[in-house]
Amino acid sequence: MRYTLASLVAGFVFGFGLLLSGMANPEKVLGFLDLFGAWDPSLALVMAGAIAVGVIAFAIARRRHLSFLGFEMKLPSGNNITSRLVIGSLLFGAGWGLAGFCPGPGLVALGAGELKAVVFVIAMIAGMGLFQLAERPQQSP
Repeated sequence: MRYTLASLVAGFVFGFGLLLSGMANPEKVLGFLDLFGAWDPSLALVMAGAIAVGVIAFAIARRRHLSFLGFEMKLPSGNNITSRLVIGSLLFGAGWGLAGFCPGPGLVALGAGELKAVVFVIAMIAGMGLFQLAERPQQSP
């Protein structure tokens, strides 16, 4: 129950932060990505703030064996840059640039009734399904 409540609160805080920062507004995001047009640098501050919070949170997490809720800490251990990582990053960036959404803000915009987010979320779910099919281990006859 504690875990569910903590997840719910964290989701609300994250969603509220995305709405407050403008990250759920695709026009604002596309304005940030338009480096050679009407560039809107305001999201750079949002990203810098998120990076600062993340750096502090990971520094604290590395020193702990249990989370604040008493669960085992499971931090990423790899730091390899693979072709899959690069290709996935390029696809993510292209999707973000085309739609103005990434997964979190897309879900928040969907909840806020943004019609464009419906198409984005459907495409995102389809992409995850295709990835699962591609990753399914090949069964030998």
